[in-house]
Amino acid sequence: MRAAVCGYPIAHSLSPALHRAAYAALGLHGWEYDLLEVDEQRLPALVASLDAGWAGLSLTMPLKQAVVPLVDEVSDFARAVGAVNTVVVTPRGAGDGVHLRAENTDVHGIVAALAEAGAARIGSGTVVGGGATARSAVVALLRAGCPRPVAVVRSPERARELREVAARLGGEVDVRGWAELPSALEAEVVVSTVPAAASEDVAAALTGRSGPHPLLLDVVYAPWPTPLAQRWDGPVVGGFEMLLHQGAAQVELMTGHRAPLAAMREAGLAALRARASA
Repeated sequence: MRAAVCGYPIAHSLSPALHRAAYAALGLHGWEYDLLEVDEQRLPALVASLDAGWAGLSLTMPLKQAVVPLVDEVSDFARAVGAVNTVVVTPRGAGDGVHLRAENTDVHGIVAALAEAGAARIGSGTVVGGGATARSAVVALLRAGCPRPVAVVRSPERARELREVAARLGGEVDVRGWAELPSALEAEVVVSTVPAAASEDVAAALTGRSGPHPLLLDVVYAPWPTPLAQRWDGPVVGGFEMLLHQGAAQVELMTGHRAPLAAMREAGLAALRARASA
């Protein structure tokens, strides 16, 4: 069986280390997990080529919405979140091709990563950014009990999308402009979904603040640490933990087996150490 992580760019991805470690621990001999550089233009051909020899795809940017019209089914939860990071391939039967179902495990990854850091229940939370991962982060905060997450965005269009996502799940989000970032960082939990290159802008909003910072989940794991993580004067959870937990959920969807979380974590951390020493 085959599976792969797809995105553009994709060379930095740790997903192969995690999934291959899971296959080895589960005794799934002959299972392969590849890394495929695929952009929005190449995605339709890849999806059309999926057959019964495939278990599924892991998707990262910029494919989390582009894949939606290409599959047979989008789970109710993924459709509500408005972002997909997983495609599960299921044979229909002899000669009948395959069924492609899109899922979202990013929300689970964020919820689990925050819970491990002691934030299983959240009173106030802020999401920085407005893309596909930000939508998952808003939903994760709602699921963790945050009554009205704050989202700080640059684009009014992103603000509309985030409000729609929260409404579909029976919640509400307080969307603010970038100028309000300094005050929004006062929340109990902050989730930054901006790329590493843009995190310097977020870090700049910390200037002049005194006292300990709240818990930060920075979804970036490569390069690490980000400028924001380096300047954060408080507990920090890196994007590796989110990746680990969302990847474990993908393993379970694609293999039908309980994910060997400890083996996956060990392999992922070893890969990160190897990169740091290279």
